[in-house]
Amino acid sequence: MMLLRKTAWAAALLLAAGRMAAADSAAPVDYVLQPYDLIKVVVFQEPDLDREVRLSPDATVTLPLIQTVNLKAKTVRDAQDIIRILYNQDYLVNPQVNITVVEYAKESVNVLGAVNTPGAVVIPPNQGLVLLDAIAHAGGFSRIADRKHIKLTRTSADGKTATYVINADNIIQSTSGDPWPLQKADVVYVPERLL
Repeated sequence: MMLLRKTAWAAALLLAAGRMAAADSAAPVDYVLQPYDLIKVVVFQEPDLDREVRLSPDATVTLPLIQTVNLKAKTVRDAQDIIRILYNQDYLVNPQVNITVVEYAKESVNVLGAVNTPGAVVIPPNQGLVLLDAIAHAGGFSRIADRKHIKLTRTSADGKTATYVINADNIIQSTSGDPWPLQKADVVYVPERLL
């Protein structure tokens, strides 16, 4: 009886572990590939076709036999299907293709002006970055910074540019409810105070 319980318990653990692994492996296939992502393409039982490649600025990759493949705005699952279909057309019979993201493209914002170390600030993968955090990563405000007139310049997907003037003192004192989440390629400019 005790052996039967242990066996049933072990089977339940294996089943739960399998479900968790399936849930973990399902999450990345919905990730939309970005330019400069580093991916690993594995074709089952075809080690000569396996490659680790970085997406180009226009989100293409070059693979053996099928050459250039456009993966712009494609999820990992879509990319697997596209590559599988291309290999299946002329080269392999029912190929099994697996893609994993080895390294995510670094997204950044630029923090310029009266900060201690101006330059690009990387947005942590799968996390957000707000205005004050970006300024902190750029070394914080310099002693001559005008914290009441920070300019945030953002270009939308349709190419239009908008500039916002933000009072960081209000954010610090919590009188402004918006912490100003930043987006890739935003430019934050901290002007100098007029003395």
